[in-house]
Amino acid sequence: MKRERALQVVLVLVGLFYCFWGYLLFDDLWHSRWLSGHSDVMPMFLSLNTALGVCLLVAVNRPAKHRLIIAYGAWSSLAHGFTMTIMSAQAVAHGMHRKDSPQDIVIFGVIGITLLALLPAKQPSPAGAPISEPRVAER
Repeated sequence: MKRERALQVVLVLVGLFYCFWGYLLFDDLWHSRWLSGHSDVMPMFLSLNTALGVCLLVAVNRPAKHRLIIAYGAWSSLAHGFTMTIMSAQAVAHGMHRKDSPQDIVIFGVIGITLLALLPAKQPSPAGAPISEPRVAER
């Protein structure tokens, strides 16, 4: 029970963190900031994580039912952190420095590892339950 409560707290915090990015997305699009920096990737990244934040908030009430979206949140955060690690290493190799590194790598790594550590156990299917035929709406 404590583990589920901890997961719910983490889902709220991470969900709100990602949903806040919706504000950044709106601001970026409203003021066309992505045009001046020639960075069309950032609004797309923000939109994906904003949607993920909403899904994680939906998962708070019944985490076991939303195991897959929680796992996606974990693995996508780890993939993002890993990508930023490679980008930071390449920047250093070229005599540059990323302005938001290494704290962004640590943040996404912690999010991913925490979500994976608290991921609800896979629910077993009822033993001997037959696979039912799909129901077709009758006219």
